[in-house]
Amino acid sequence: MDPHVKQQVIEYLSKKGYSRTEAMLRLESANQDAEGRPIHARTEDSGGPMYLKSFDLVREWIEESLDVYRSELKRLLWPLFVYSFLQLAADFYPKDSETFFKTYKDIFASEHEDDLRALGPISLPEHVNDNEIAKIYRSNKFRLTLSNLAYHNLLQFLETKESEGGAITIRLLKNCNIVTVNRGGDAEDPHSLAALLKRGNEDQDMPAEDEGIPGHNAGSANTDKNAPAALVKLKLGPLPMEQELMEDVQAELEEEDARNPPMAGETSLAQEFDRQIKREESEEAPTRNELPLPPSLARDVAMEVQKIKEHRDRFKIEGRTGGVGPGVSVCMFTFHNTFDTINCLDFSQDNELVAAGTSESYIRVWNLEGKPLSSALPAGPLTDPPSASRRLIGHSGPVYAVSFSPSIANPNSISPTPSTGPKCLISCSADKTVRLWSLDTWSCLVVYKGHDHPVWDVRWGPFGHYFLTGSHDKTARLWSTDHISALRIFAGHDQDVDTVCFHPNNCYVFSGSCDKTVRMWAVQTGNSVRLFTGHTGNITSMACSPDGKTLASADDAGSIILWDLAFGRRVKRMRGHGKGGIWSVSWSVESTVLVSAGADGTVRVWDVTPSVESQAGQGKVIGEGGAGVKIDGAGQSGAQRKGKENVVTPDQISAFPTKKSPVYRAVFTRQNLVVAGGAYLP
Repeated sequence: MDPHVKQQVIEYLSKKGYSRTEAMLRLESANQDAEGRPIHARTEDSGGPMYLKSFDLVREWIEESLDVYRSELKRLLWPLFVYSFLQLAADFYPKDSETFFKTYKDIFASEHEDDLRALGPISLPEHVNDNEIAKIYRSNKFRLTLSNLAYHNLLQFLETKESEGGAITIRLLKNCNIVTVNRGGDAEDPHSLAALLKRGNEDQDMPAEDEGIPGHNAGSANTDKNAPAALVKLKLGPLPMEQELMEDVQAELEEEDARNPPMAGETSLAQEFDRQIKREESEEAPTRNELPLPPSLARDVAMEVQKIKEHRDRFKIEGRTGGVGPGVSVCMFTFHNTFDTINCLDFSQDNELVAAGTSESYIRVWNLEGKPLSSALPAGPLTDPPSASRRLIGHSGPVYAVSFSPSIANPNSISPTPSTGPKCLISCSADKTVRLWSLDTWSCLVVYKGHDHPVWDVRWGPFGHYFLTGSHDKTARLWSTDHISALRIFAGHDQDVDTVCFHPNNCYVFSGSCDKTVRMWAVQTGNSVRLFTGHTGNITSMACSPDGKTLASADDAGSIILWDLAFGRRVKRMRGHGKGGIWSVSWSVESTVLVSAGADGTVRVWDVTPSVESQAGQGKVIGEGGAGVKIDGAGQSGAQRKGKENVVTPDQISAFPTKKSPVYRAVFTRQNLVVAGGAYLP
């Protein structure tokens, strides 16, 4: 700024009484030349020594600040570290930037391991311009929420320590979008003083849900710093059933009630169906015009009838019993002699088949009861007799995900009733393709091409017509079985889309990325309607609750976060898994219990709505799972092992450790039994 203009601005601010803004402008311009560059009186006030002094100054002041503000002020250290380091490299101080990086990197290793690995090789201006992570930080402002009092105290301190490094920190703060809030007394406000005191030390080292790059209002997908806090209203209710299908299902249920009357104290199937329909009508739901679906068939009627039967006869999870939690059972299938070639697993919803994608480019499907898998094709003279497993060959690269089409068990079906078992299997691979397989002929029906890089995940929609993929090309794509090309391309992530899932009404989809964010997209418009930040690791799995109101996302740092979709807010964070990745999460029918499984060799059951008594308890410190030790309930003193300890939050109901089997998949069935699968790795 021209010195004459600058002086006029200062005089104007003084005349209007904007004393703090005037002081800030005087401070910023005191040691700058006409072009805005800092003027250094001493050699030690430039380059590395200047930034080392500035960072140490802020760090020591934060450590001595009040406990109630210390945790939020500590969140300021990471952006100061990044922007200091990048500025040193950009100003051609290679040795100083290397010294600065090595001096402070260990402070942030647990939370920002991936970013540190990417930033580590930077030492020259050319590196800053070419590095992807550096470009993201330099082209965006790091958003941070601080209380008014804490922020003003920080500025006052920096002003008094101007010559000791305070001026440098003030200049670096220009790279941050600091949002100041009042710490009121309303405990419902997550930023209030009452909420901070209530949480205590919980999540004090974890990022806030609106913190980071690119920075946004909590839940909002609009990353403009001037964007309003208002969120797009969502239609989270279930998709209404077709009128003709509803009438057919009602008639079938009434016939079933006549053949098999309900037992004493048991509701009839027709009453159970009416109850579900009334509940659906009372919620905000999309219309069928918003989501084109093929007309219903006799198979759809049979499936809906069986769903009502299973919903009535399921094991009901009513909540905690005596503070212990519901007795959820887990049926574990362990695969031996795999030689670490299995990449993924999926169980069919009728609980008869399991499919495994391998690093050797093929898929193997087993019948869980050992029954032969026959083919609809006529047997030839050289055809082998049916066996309990089938191999599907077609991909030319490792298979990263498999998914069965929707199905349901129908044990009492008679011969004219159409089969309700899975008809198709879909898979994705490093060869950039998605393949649709027929489970009648055990052959490939369609090869879908569109992604430019390996495809990491694929999932069927709840109605079976649509499926969703996520890829290394940073996009998620929506497909339908009757179109060879993608219907929607969801672009917005800064890095790979590692995991995807559908909302139960099929009108929204979710994508999780190794940029540590989760996005929610509207299928009809293709727009991002929610953006969730707060994970400290790469997103490895997601699942939306059956009631459509909550999303569970898990990362490779061992955390599970629950998100309220309507309000775009984080409900809570649950910890207990060791590092390495939580590869599967699944909800109970009532949306009150969550099950998770992962690389630590455990299946864990979580209470989504813990009781007051459990909140008062302390997290249990255990060794990382997978050693065959009991890690829930009594006897915790003997559960510690050598190595890094892991804190289990009180939300955990129970944990089921395996001997040495990473668990690739754990899912709730429609009757609230948990089925899990993993490979034994000796």
